[in-house]
Amino acid sequence: MTETFQYRQDVLQDRTGEATLNRLAALAAEFGAEEIASATRSIAERISEGRFYVACVGQFKRGKSTLLNALIGHSVLPTAVVPVTAVPTIIRYGECLTARVRFQSAAWTDIAVSAVEEYVSEAKNPENAKGVVGVEIFAPSPLLETGMCLVDTPGLGSVFAGNTAATQAFVPHIDAAIIVIGTDPPLSGEELELVKTVSHDVHDLLFVLNKADRANAPDRSAAMEFSRSVLEKQLKRTLPAFFEVSALDRLKQGGPERDWRQLVHALEDLVLHPGRSLVRKATDRGIRRTTNQLLAVIKEERNALERPLEESERRIAGLRKTLVESEVRMRDLGVLLTAEQQRVCGVLGERRNAFLRQALINAHTELTERLSSLARSPYGPAYRRNVNHLAQEIARAELTPWLEGEAAFAGEEFRKTAKRFVELANEFLHRLGETDVPGLEELPEDLGPDQGLRVRSQFYFHIIERVAAPASPLLFIADLLLGGMGLRGGIVRDA
Repeated sequence: MTETFQYRQDVLQDRTGEATLNRLAALAAEFGAEEIASATRSIAERISEGRFYVACVGQFKRGKSTLLNALIGHSVLPTAVVPVTAVPTIIRYGECLTARVRFQSAAWTDIAVSAVEEYVSEAKNPENAKGVVGVEIFAPSPLLETGMCLVDTPGLGSVFAGNTAATQAFVPHIDAAIIVIGTDPPLSGEELELVKTVSHDVHDLLFVLNKADRANAPDRSAAMEFSRSVLEKQLKRTLPAFFEVSALDRLKQGGPERDWRQLVHALEDLVLHPGRSLVRKATDRGIRRTTNQLLAVIKEERNALERPLEESERRIAGLRKTLVESEVRMRDLGVLLTAEQQRVCGVLGERRNAFLRQALINAHTELTERLSSLARSPYGPAYRRNVNHLAQEIARAELTPWLEGEAAFAGEEFRKTAKRFVELANEFLHRLGETDVPGLEELPEDLGPDQGLRVRSQFYFHIIERVAAPASPLLFIADLLLGGMGLRGGIVRDA
């Protein structure tokens, strides 16, 4: 308690960074950059209160929201079997459970905790159509009492592209991170890219394998070893221990504890040891980011004053033209993407039909040849089972090599499509670069061929279903009677 109190006092006494941020916010307001000013004031406010953000990140459906609910001991974040979180949600300390929401150019509005789902869930606020810029939940959790704020981020890799973008936009505000992995797959390419991005400015990373109750020990061990190997190679540093937990078990107060206590202690240690450092680093990052943004605004203001009026008008006209062309280009890209999807689906459908035509002939021929060697059980039901197994064995032998070839073909088609859209994106970037619009300095000059895919991808065929023998009593009796008479034509036709 003494260390915690001293940490709190030290943070509150260190006002230098806060004052600098407030000066930068005032300067941004003078230049009319209210969005920069508002973001900077928010950073200054949390710095003044000694708050730092521990973001929970990972692929969608890793159980991040359930994990945070379990950590604070209250089910305040919505959870479901489909991708849920659409907006980053901050959980901070409060005397009682309350919540608030903020929209663009609006003040905070108090809401009921039960209404949080209306603003942060994909179902109630798809792709953040409501324009929510902030949601905060206040909870009486001892874990949050000394300044830690837990952040629930949208999952990566879901079908909702805006979710991934929302998480990536929050990265500059992250002070520490809980990386949640699973066993299937252990670590996606998109998760790896995010961890690499976060690790540039954030050293304190906690790795959690959630849903441990849903996998056996060998699978959990293999997942953690694989993730550790890949992450250490990419981050070029030794990682701390992975925490193996089941957040759902903890929330329900059931099942084995696993590494839950160690995870909570690791989070408490963030406050007691590097907590003050995290706040100072957040201050430095906020100052650096705001300064760069303001310099870009000031540079444009200065250039506008120095250049002739005619040139400014020409640039504005050029920018308007570029914006109009951009809107047209976006619509064109949508049409092109739809057409490309239809083309690839058509090609794959034709290849499938061609395969089936030949494969069915081959399978029929082989089944006929092998039926003569099949032991003829006197019982019709047993014979039906044996013939079905034989038919499935033949089908699998035909299907498996074809699926492997189709995976390679589909992957190549996907890469060709990605390359085409990367070329279109580069053309658009070059046109933007010619407009001298302020704030575009951080955009890449070119996208590399791999960036079209964002991560290395591969097509997988997970399972080939086996067809069980029909369980109809009438069919069983018919097989029994007809089989005793040596009549097996119906069974063969079904196979």
